[in-house]
Amino acid sequence: MARLDTVDLRLLRVFATVVEARGFTAAQTVLNVSASTISNQIAALETRLGVKLCQRGRAGFKLTEDGETIFSETQKLFSAIDGFDMRASALRAKVRGTLSIGLIDNTITDANAGLNALLHKFTSARGDVQLSVEVKPPNELLRDLIEGKLHVAIGSFPKMLLGLNYTRLYDEPHFFYCGRRHPFFGLRDGQVTQEMIAQQRLISRGYWGARDTKHIRSDRPVATVNNMEAAAQLILSGDYMGYLPAHYARRWEGAGELKRLLAEELTYAAPFEMAYDQAKLALPSVRLFTTLAAEMLAREG
Repeated sequence: MARLDTVDLRLLRVFATVVEARGFTAAQTVLNVSASTISNQIAALETRLGVKLCQRGRAGFKLTEDGETIFSETQKLFSAIDGFDMRASALRAKVRGTLSIGLIDNTITDANAGLNALLHKFTSARGDVQLSVEVKPPNELLRDLIEGKLHVAIGSFPKMLLGLNYTRLYDEPHFFYCGRRHPFFGLRDGQVTQEMIAQQRLISRGYWGARDTKHIRSDRPVATVNNMEAAAQLILSGDYMGYLPAHYARRWEGAGELKRLLAEELTYAAPFEMAYDQAKLALPSVRLFTTLAAEMLAREG
């Protein structure tokens, strides 16, 4: 095999993601590509390396002995790359003083989150630091943290990746909704059952895998979204039903455009966490931001 190039690194990241997700199916959500695409990429990596990395099929996913070796070496490789990124980031921070923060979408309507107060407190303390704020789905935020593109991310994450630290902050209540045009909108609570809901057009948030369908006891979502606005648009159409954070749905609920269904049975709390690379705490701006976030946002319930 020739020296590693950019394509090899991309394929190795796909391979590492598949191993961490314990299979192709779960990795689809993280990588946002089909299982067949992932299979082709793993096959290309096997051809490039000249070894078989894993067994895949009806029996499930399992690493070969060579695959275990390659995965171990891949972890060392990416750890070295992350170390380089951290040191380069430290040098950039001395020159430019930049802090890169990742957030999930539509947290601004959550008065309990306190993110704007956190940003104000940080800026008051370190006004010389330039902020870079990204809003992305949670799986993309975790990917950017691993790749060194972000210093810290705050959101509700579908999984915990090795190599990152997580600080529990607060919980975000979610309820199950239908729109005013939906046939269930005019029914009383006692007239709607989970069995009836399971037969409707349901929405699944792609970045959360099966979390939504697990709560509504259905495996037949017909629409997949990657942000809250898309989910709200579908529910407001009256043709689909799905989950929304209570704070985000409040405006339409108050206007009579949305209705909670089975509020006792179908509600759940999404845990919000702060994710970061422990090594990045060597940067003063990252250390201050994570300290302030823990002090201002972390709370019970």
